[in-house]
Amino acid sequence: QVQLVESGGGLVQPGGSLRLSCAASGIIFSVNAMDWYRQAPGKERELVASITSGGRTNYADSVKGRFTISRDNAKNTVFLQMISLKPEDTATYYCHADGLRTVVAGTFRYLEVWGQGTLVTVSS
Repeated sequence: QVQLVESGGGLVQPGGSLRLSCAASGIIFSVNAMDWYRQAPGKERELVASITSGGRTNYADSVKGRFTISRDNAKNTVFLQMISLKPEDTATYYCHADGLRTVVAGTFRYLEVWGQGTLVTVSS
């Protein structure tokens, strides 16, 4: 069973920093893209940042220059370093993996997997 487990969320003051981590566990041969999404109360889930296995990154305009996504392919882990946090960054942050190659019932499969989310609250 493949799982994504996020950690690092919490309460931080405006202007502060947090680092989120997401570790994939289970039988994993490779992962194509790994992403961070977020969903604020009453709003739709939105893509925050993504990174390919080759290291190509993409960011939402609202976080460019403040957030940095990185990954450790050997450990199937993705990170999101967040600085200069704003109250509007408050949301549940979800880790997402696309093109995750694993074995299901003896057969290779490419899966899309979501983590359960970690809450980030930016407030004074």
